[in-house]
Amino acid sequence: MNTPMIKNFVLLIIGFVCCLSCKKSGGGNDNNNNEPTPSLKINDVTLNRQNSDFAFRFFVDLSAKSSKTVTVQYSTINGTAKAGEDYENTSGTLTFQPGETELYVDVTVKGDSLRQAQQNFYMQLSNAQNSKLSIPKATATIINDGTYLPTNNTGYSTPDNYSGYKLTWSDEFDGNALNTNNWNYESGGGGWGNNELEYYTSRPQNVFVSSGNLIIEARKENYGSNNYTSARLNTAGKREFQYGRIDIRAKLPVDAGMWPALWMLGSNFSSTGWPACGETDIMELIGKNPYQVVGSLHWKKGDGSEGTVNNTYSLSSQNFSQEFHVFSLLWSADSLQILVDDKVYVTGTKNNIATGVYPFDVPSFFIFNVAVGGDWPGPPNDATIFPQHMFVDYVRVFKKQ
Repeated sequence: MNTPMIKNFVLLIIGFVCCLSCKKSGGGNDNNNNEPTPSLKINDVTLNRQNSDFAFRFFVDLSAKSSKTVTVQYSTINGTAKAGEDYENTSGTLTFQPGETELYVDVTVKGDSLRQAQQNFYMQLSNAQNSKLSIPKATATIINDGTYLPTNNTGYSTPDNYSGYKLTWSDEFDGNALNTNNWNYESGGGGWGNNELEYYTSRPQNVFVSSGNLIIEARKENYGSNNYTSARLNTAGKREFQYGRIDIRAKLPVDAGMWPALWMLGSNFSSTGWPACGETDIMELIGKNPYQVVGSLHWKKGDGSEGTVNNTYSLSSQNFSQEFHVFSLLWSADSLQILVDDKVYVTGTKNNIATGVYPFDVPSFFIFNVAVGGDWPGPPNDATIFPQHMFVDYVRVFKKQ
Protein backbone atom coordinates (compact mmCIF):
# COMPACT_ATOMS: atom_id res chain seq x y z
CA MET A 1 0.00 0.00 0.00
CA ASN A 2 1.19 3.48 -0.75
CA THR A 3 2.94 4.81 2.38
CA PRO A 4 1.59 8.42 2.14
CA MET A 5 -1.93 7.03 1.84
CA ILE A 6 -1.47 4.91 4.97
CA LYS A 7 -0.13 7.93 6.85
CA ASN A 8 -3.06 10.08 5.85
CA PHE A 9 -5.54 7.34 6.80
CA VAL A 10 -3.98 7.00 10.25
CA LEU A 11 -4.11 10.76 10.78
CA LEU A 12 -7.77 10.77 9.74
CA ILE A 13 -8.60 8.03 12.29
CA ILE A 14 -6.73 9.86 15.06
CA GLY A 15 -8.58 13.09 14.29
CA PHE A 16 -11.94 11.34 14.34
CA VAL A 17 -11.20 9.74 17.72
CA CYS A 18 -10.04 13.06 19.16
CA CYS A 19 -13.21 14.73 17.93
CA LEU A 20 -15.35 12.08 19.63
CA SER A 21 -13.32 12.48 22.80
CA CYS A 22 -13.82 16.27 22.79
CA LYS A 23 -17.57 15.96 22.42
CA LYS A 24 -17.84 13.33 25.14
CA SER A 25 -15.82 15.33 27.65
CA GLY A 26 -17.44 18.68 26.86
CA GLY A 27 -14.13 20.08 25.80
CA GLY A 28 -13.50 23.47 24.27
CA ASN A 29 -15.92 26.26 25.39
CA ASP A 30 -18.78 23.85 26.12
CA ASN A 31 -17.61 22.90 29.65
CA ASN A 32 -20.73 24.66 31.14
CA ASN A 33 -22.76 21.55 30.30
CA ASN A 34 -21.52 20.03 33.57
CA GLU A 35 -22.38 23.04 35.78
CA PRO A 36 -24.51 22.09 38.79
CA THR A 37 -28.02 23.55 38.59
CA PRO A 38 -28.24 26.55 40.98
CA SER A 39 -31.21 26.97 43.30
CA LEU A 40 -33.39 29.98 44.02
CA LYS A 41 -34.79 31.16 47.34
CA ILE A 42 -36.90 34.16 48.35
CA ASN A 43 -36.61 35.81 51.76
CA ASP A 44 -39.32 36.79 54.26
CA VAL A 45 -39.93 40.48 55.03
CA THR A 46 -41.20 42.05 58.27
CA LEU A 47 -41.65 45.82 58.54
CA ASN A 48 -43.56 48.39 60.56
CA ARG A 49 -46.34 50.02 58.60
CA GLN A 50 -45.81 53.70 57.76
CA ASN A 51 -48.33 56.52 57.58
CA SER A 52 -47.77 56.83 53.82
CA ASP A 53 -47.20 54.24 51.08
CA PHE A 54 -43.85 52.46 51.24
CA ALA A 55 -42.12 49.38 49.78
CA PHE A 56 -41.67 45.84 51.05
CA ARG A 57 -38.51 44.55 49.32
CA PHE A 58 -38.25 40.81 48.67
CA PHE A 59 -34.72 39.62 47.93
CA VAL A 60 -34.35 36.60 45.65
CA ASP A 61 -31.00 34.78 45.82
CA LEU A 62 -29.35 32.36 43.41
CA SER A 63 -27.17 29.81 45.21
CA ALA A 64 -24.26 30.10 42.74
CA LYS A 65 -23.20 32.08 39.71
CA SER A 66 -24.37 30.63 36.44
CA SER A 67 -23.08 31.05 32.93
CA LYS A 68 -26.66 30.79 31.74
CA THR A 69 -29.52 33.26 31.97
CA VAL A 70 -31.85 32.29 34.81
CA THR A 71 -35.48 33.41 34.92
CA VAL A 72 -38.26 32.97 37.45
CA GLN A 73 -41.81 34.27 37.71
CA TYR A 74 -43.21 35.91 40.86
CA SER A 75 -46.65 36.95 42.11
CA THR A 76 -48.25 38.14 45.37
CA ILE A 77 -50.90 36.11 47.23
CA ASN A 78 -53.39 37.41 49.79
CA GLY A 79 -53.20 36.50 53.45
CA THR A 80 -54.87 38.55 56.15
CA ALA A 81 -53.62 41.54 54.17
CA LYS A 82 -55.61 42.05 50.98
CA ALA A 83 -54.44 43.32 47.60
CA GLY A 84 -55.95 46.70 46.79
CA GLU A 85 -56.66 47.42 50.46
CA ASP A 86 -53.34 46.82 52.16
CA TYR A 87 -50.86 46.34 49.32
CA GLU A 88 -50.64 46.50 45.53
CA ASN A 89 -50.92 43.20 43.67
CA THR A 90 -47.56 42.57 41.99
CA SER A 91 -46.36 39.98 39.45
CA GLY A 92 -43.71 39.60 36.79
CA THR A 93 -40.47 37.86 35.82
CA LEU A 94 -37.00 38.21 37.30
CA THR A 95 -34.04 37.67 34.96
CA PHE A 96 -30.61 36.81 36.34
CA GLN A 97 -27.93 37.61 33.79
CA PRO A 98 -24.90 35.28 33.79
CA GLY A 99 -22.91 35.93 36.95
CA GLU A 100 -25.76 37.63 38.91
CA THR A 101 -26.80 36.04 42.23
CA GLU A 102 -29.27 38.48 43.85
CA LEU A 103 -32.24 40.47 42.61
CA TYR A 104 -35.29 41.91 44.36
CA VAL A 105 -38.96 42.70 43.93
CA ASP A 106 -40.63 45.73 45.55
CA VAL A 107 -44.27 45.60 46.60
CA THR A 108 -46.06 48.81 47.60
CA VAL A 109 -47.79 48.58 50.98
CA LYS A 110 -50.52 51.14 51.66
CA GLY A 111 -49.85 53.69 54.37
CA ASP A 112 -52.09 53.56 57.44
CA SER A 113 -51.74 54.78 61.04
CA LEU A 114 -54.42 52.46 62.47
CA ARG A 115 -53.29 50.36 65.45
CA GLN A 116 -54.43 46.82 64.68
CA ALA A 117 -53.26 43.21 64.64
CA GLN A 118 -50.33 42.42 62.37
CA GLN A 119 -51.19 41.24 58.84
CA ASN A 120 -49.45 39.13 56.23
CA PHE A 121 -49.37 38.36 52.54
CA TYR A 122 -47.09 36.16 50.43
CA MET A 123 -44.75 36.29 47.44
CA GLN A 124 -44.68 33.09 45.34
CA LEU A 125 -41.94 32.07 42.88
CA SER A 126 -42.75 29.69 39.99
CA ASN A 127 -41.63 28.42 36.57
CA ALA A 128 -37.88 28.72 37.15
CA GLN A 129 -35.68 28.29 34.07
CA ASN A 130 -32.07 27.02 34.33
CA SER A 131 -32.48 26.74 38.09
CA LYS A 132 -34.51 24.93 40.71
CA LEU A 133 -36.63 26.37 43.54
CA SER A 134 -35.41 25.72 47.08
CA ILE A 135 -37.54 28.29 48.98
CA PRO A 136 -40.28 29.36 46.57
CA LYS A 137 -42.55 31.28 48.97
CA ALA A 138 -41.92 34.24 51.28
CA THR A 139 -44.12 35.70 54.01
CA ALA A 140 -44.55 39.47 54.31
CA THR A 141 -45.52 40.57 57.82
CA ILE A 142 -46.99 44.05 58.29
CA ILE A 143 -46.66 45.29 61.88
CA ASN A 144 -49.49 47.77 62.48
CA ASP A 145 -48.16 49.78 65.43
CA GLY A 146 -49.70 53.06 64.33
CA THR A 147 -50.89 55.51 66.95
CA TYR A 148 -54.47 55.82 65.75
CA LEU A 149 -56.86 53.70 67.78
CA PRO A 150 -60.44 54.98 67.82
CA THR A 151 -62.94 53.75 70.38
CA ASN A 152 -66.62 54.32 71.01
CA ASN A 153 -67.00 57.37 73.28
CA THR A 154 -70.32 56.31 74.82
CA GLY A 155 -70.69 56.14 78.57
CA TYR A 156 -70.85 58.32 81.63
CA SER A 157 -69.39 61.85 81.66
CA THR A 158 -68.91 64.55 84.25
CA PRO A 159 -68.84 68.34 83.80
CA ASP A 160 -65.72 70.44 83.61
CA ASN A 161 -67.02 72.71 86.39
CA TYR A 162 -68.84 72.31 89.69
CA SER A 163 -70.50 74.87 91.92
CA GLY A 164 -68.14 75.78 94.75
CA TYR A 165 -65.09 74.26 92.99
CA LYS A 166 -62.44 75.58 90.63
CA LEU A 167 -60.68 73.47 88.02
CA THR A 168 -56.99 73.68 88.96
CA TRP A 169 -55.46 71.11 86.59
CA SER A 170 -56.49 68.65 83.93
CA ASP A 171 -55.10 66.54 81.14
CA GLU A 172 -57.58 66.01 78.32
CA PHE A 173 -55.07 64.05 76.18
CA ASP A 174 -55.97 66.09 73.11
CA GLY A 175 -52.50 66.24 71.59
CA ASN A 176 -50.53 63.76 69.52
CA ALA A 177 -48.23 62.64 72.32
CA LEU A 178 -48.11 62.26 76.07
CA ASN A 179 -47.28 65.56 77.82
CA THR A 180 -44.07 64.82 79.70
CA ASN A 181 -44.48 68.07 81.64
CA ASN A 182 -47.20 66.14 83.48
CA TRP A 183 -46.15 62.50 83.31
CA ASN A 184 -43.18 60.26 84.04
CA TYR A 185 -42.66 56.83 82.51
CA GLU A 186 -41.81 54.01 84.88
CA SER A 187 -39.98 50.99 83.48
CA GLY A 188 -38.87 47.56 84.58
CA GLY A 189 -40.02 43.98 84.93
CA GLY A 190 -39.16 42.92 88.46
CA GLY A 191 -42.70 42.17 89.61
CA TRP A 192 -43.36 45.51 91.34
CA GLY A 193 -43.86 43.90 94.74
CA ASN A 194 -46.90 41.93 93.50
CA ASN A 195 -45.25 39.23 91.33
CA GLU A 196 -46.60 40.95 88.22
CA LEU A 197 -45.62 39.40 84.88
CA GLU A 198 -45.21 42.43 82.62
CA TYR A 199 -42.27 44.64 81.73
CA TYR A 200 -43.29 48.31 81.81
CA THR A 201 -41.87 50.37 78.93
CA SER A 202 -42.10 53.88 77.52
CA ARG A 203 -42.41 52.58 73.94
CA PRO A 204 -45.25 53.78 71.71
CA GLN A 205 -46.22 50.13 71.43
CA ASN A 206 -47.32 50.32 75.09
CA VAL A 207 -48.39 53.92 75.67
CA PHE A 208 -49.64 56.54 73.22
CA VAL A 209 -52.26 59.26 72.73
CA SER A 210 -54.98 58.87 70.10
CA SER A 211 -58.24 60.68 69.34
CA GLY A 212 -58.33 62.46 72.69
CA ASN A 213 -57.46 59.42 74.80
CA LEU A 214 -54.43 58.21 76.67
CA ILE A 215 -54.03 54.53 75.78
CA ILE A 216 -52.05 51.96 77.71
CA GLU A 217 -51.62 48.74 75.74
CA ALA A 218 -50.67 45.43 77.37
CA ARG A 219 -49.09 42.92 74.99
CA LYS A 220 -48.11 39.29 75.01
CA GLU A 221 -44.52 39.45 73.78
CA ASN A 222 -41.05 38.60 75.01
CA TYR A 223 -39.25 41.63 76.40
CA GLY A 224 -36.21 41.26 78.61
CA SER A 225 -36.99 38.23 80.77
CA ASN A 226 -40.75 38.91 80.74
CA ASN A 227 -43.49 37.45 78.56
CA TYR A 228 -45.70 40.57 78.58
CA THR A 229 -45.29 44.32 78.22
CA SER A 230 -47.40 47.26 79.36
CA ALA A 231 -47.00 50.81 80.71
CA ARG A 232 -47.05 52.60 84.05
CA LEU A 233 -47.16 56.40 84.34
CA ASN A 234 -46.95 58.75 87.30
CA THR A 235 -47.00 62.50 87.98
CA ALA A 236 -44.49 62.47 90.88
CA GLY A 237 -42.58 65.74 91.16
CA LYS A 238 -44.64 67.30 88.36
CA ARG A 239 -48.32 67.27 89.34
CA GLU A 240 -49.17 66.65 93.00
CA PHE A 241 -52.47 67.45 94.68
CA GLN A 242 -54.06 67.83 98.10
CA TYR A 243 -57.82 67.80 98.70
CA GLY A 244 -60.65 68.61 96.33
CA ARG A 245 -62.47 66.54 93.70
CA ILE A 246 -60.76 64.30 91.14
CA ASP A 247 -62.54 62.86 88.09
CA ILE A 248 -60.98 60.25 85.77
CA ARG A 249 -63.00 59.06 82.78
CA ALA A 250 -61.78 55.67 81.56
CA LYS A 251 -62.62 52.43 79.78
CA LEU A 252 -60.91 49.32 81.15
CA PRO A 253 -59.47 45.96 80.04
CA VAL A 254 -61.35 43.10 81.70
CA ASP A 255 -59.94 39.73 80.60
CA ALA A 256 -58.45 37.17 83.00
CA GLY A 257 -55.05 38.22 84.33
CA MET A 258 -55.56 41.95 83.69
CA TRP A 259 -55.15 44.46 86.50
CA PRO A 260 -55.78 48.10 85.48
CA ALA A 261 -55.47 50.75 88.19
CA LEU A 262 -55.96 54.50 88.64
CA TRP A 263 -54.45 55.41 91.99
CA MET A 264 -52.37 57.81 94.10
CA LEU A 265 -49.44 57.71 96.51
CA GLY A 266 -48.40 60.33 99.02
CA SER A 267 -45.63 62.59 97.74
CA ASN A 268 -43.52 61.58 100.76
CA PHE A 269 -43.31 58.03 99.39
CA SER A 270 -39.55 58.26 98.77
CA SER A 271 -38.87 59.23 102.42
CA THR A 272 -41.49 57.29 104.40
CA GLY A 273 -42.07 54.30 102.12
CA TRP A 274 -45.24 52.30 101.67
CA PRO A 275 -47.81 52.10 103.26
CA ALA A 276 -46.82 54.96 105.56
CA CYS A 277 -47.13 57.40 102.64
CA GLY A 278 -50.77 56.43 102.16
CA GLU A 279 -52.27 54.86 99.05
CA THR A 280 -55.59 55.86 97.50
CA ASP A 281 -56.92 53.42 94.92
CA ILE A 282 -59.54 55.35 93.00
CA MET A 283 -60.07 52.30 90.80
CA GLU A 284 -58.68 48.79 90.51
CA LEU A 285 -60.22 46.00 88.43
CA ILE A 286 -59.36 42.31 88.55
CA GLY A 287 -59.96 40.82 85.12
CA LYS A 288 -61.91 37.79 86.33
CA ASN A 289 -64.50 40.24 87.72
CA PRO A 290 -65.27 42.34 84.62
CA TYR A 291 -68.36 43.97 86.15
CA GLN A 292 -66.69 45.03 89.40
CA VAL A 293 -64.14 47.64 90.50
CA VAL A 294 -62.53 48.09 93.90
CA GLY A 295 -61.78 51.35 95.73
CA SER A 296 -59.34 51.30 98.66
CA LEU A 297 -57.41 53.36 101.19
CA HIS A 298 -54.18 51.91 102.62
CA TRP A 299 -52.01 53.17 105.49
CA LYS A 300 -49.49 51.94 108.05
CA LYS A 301 -50.84 50.89 111.44
CA GLY A 302 -49.09 51.56 114.70
CA ASP A 303 -47.77 47.95 114.78
CA GLY A 304 -46.27 48.37 111.30
CA SER A 305 -48.87 46.30 109.47
CA GLU A 306 -51.02 47.56 106.62
CA GLY A 307 -54.45 49.03 107.30
CA THR A 308 -57.17 49.00 104.66
CA VAL A 309 -60.61 50.46 104.09
CA ASN A 310 -62.21 49.33 100.84
CA ASN A 311 -65.35 48.29 99.03
CA THR A 312 -66.53 47.10 95.62
CA TYR A 313 -68.87 48.60 93.03
CA SER A 314 -70.60 46.40 90.45
CA LEU A 315 -72.40 47.21 87.24
CA SER A 316 -75.80 45.63 86.67
CA SER A 317 -75.31 44.87 82.97
CA GLN A 318 -72.40 45.93 80.73
CA ASN A 319 -68.85 45.32 81.93
CA PHE A 320 -66.24 48.07 82.38
CA SER A 321 -64.71 47.56 78.92
CA GLN A 322 -67.86 48.39 76.99
CA GLU A 323 -68.38 52.03 77.92
CA PHE A 324 -66.54 54.85 79.65
CA HIS A 325 -67.13 55.39 83.36
CA VAL A 326 -65.97 58.17 85.66
CA PHE A 327 -63.95 57.20 88.72
CA SER A 328 -63.86 60.01 91.28
CA LEU A 329 -62.36 60.99 94.62
CA LEU A 330 -63.84 63.52 97.04
CA TRP A 331 -61.01 64.41 99.40
CA SER A 332 -61.05 66.66 102.46
CA ALA A 333 -58.70 66.98 105.43
CA ASP A 334 -60.43 64.32 107.53
CA SER A 335 -62.23 62.08 105.01
CA LEU A 336 -62.12 60.55 101.54
CA GLN A 337 -64.94 59.21 99.39
CA ILE A 338 -64.49 57.10 96.24
CA LEU A 339 -67.20 57.16 93.56
CA VAL A 340 -68.19 55.51 90.29
CA ASP A 341 -70.42 57.62 88.02
CA ASP A 342 -71.13 59.97 90.95
CA LYS A 343 -72.18 57.13 93.27
CA VAL A 344 -70.20 56.95 96.53
CA TYR A 345 -69.22 53.41 97.49
CA VAL A 346 -66.13 53.86 99.72
CA THR A 347 -65.84 56.27 102.65
CA GLY A 348 -62.80 56.52 104.88
CA THR A 349 -62.28 59.03 107.69
CA LYS A 350 -59.56 59.96 110.14
CA ASN A 351 -61.54 58.06 112.75
CA ASN A 352 -60.97 54.82 110.79
CA ILE A 353 -57.28 55.04 111.63
CA ALA A 354 -57.19 54.12 115.32
CA THR A 355 -53.44 53.53 115.35
CA GLY A 356 -50.64 54.82 113.18
CA VAL A 357 -50.19 58.16 111.49
CA TYR A 358 -53.03 59.46 109.30
CA PRO A 359 -51.34 59.88 105.88
CA PHE A 360 -54.08 61.48 103.78
CA ASP A 361 -53.32 65.09 104.69
CA VAL A 362 -50.29 65.52 102.43
CA PRO A 363 -50.11 66.01 98.64
CA SER A 364 -50.32 62.89 96.45
CA PHE A 365 -49.37 62.05 92.86
CA PHE A 366 -51.19 59.93 90.28
CA ILE A 367 -50.21 56.47 89.00
CA PHE A 368 -51.98 54.99 85.96
CA ASN A 369 -51.02 51.47 84.94
CA VAL A 370 -52.18 48.15 83.50
CA ALA A 371 -50.53 45.18 85.19
CA VAL A 372 -50.53 41.69 83.73
CA GLY A 373 -50.83 38.94 86.31
CA GLY A 374 -49.74 39.34 89.90
CA ASP A 375 -50.79 37.97 93.27
CA TRP A 376 -54.31 39.37 93.13
CA PRO A 377 -55.56 38.68 89.57
CA GLY A 378 -53.39 35.65 88.84
CA PRO A 379 -51.94 35.03 85.37
CA PRO A 380 -53.75 35.33 82.04
CA ASN A 381 -55.27 32.13 80.72
CA ASP A 382 -55.64 30.66 77.24
CA ALA A 383 -58.82 32.67 76.67
CA THR A 384 -57.16 36.05 77.42
CA ILE A 385 -56.93 38.07 74.23
CA PHE A 386 -53.98 40.37 73.59
CA PRO A 387 -53.39 43.20 73.14
CA GLN A 388 -55.50 44.71 75.94
CA HIS A 389 -56.23 48.44 76.27
CA MET A 390 -57.08 50.99 78.93
CA PHE A 391 -58.45 54.26 77.52
CA VAL A 392 -58.35 57.41 79.66
CA ASP A 393 -60.39 60.30 78.26
CA TYR A 394 -59.47 62.88 80.92
CA VAL A 395 -58.24 63.46 84.44
CA ARG A 396 -59.45 66.64 86.19
CA VAL A 397 -58.63 68.11 89.58
CA PHE A 398 -60.94 70.62 91.26
CA LYS A 399 -60.31 72.60 94.44
CA LYS A 400 -62.96 74.04 96.74
CA GLN A 401 -63.25 77.81 96.48
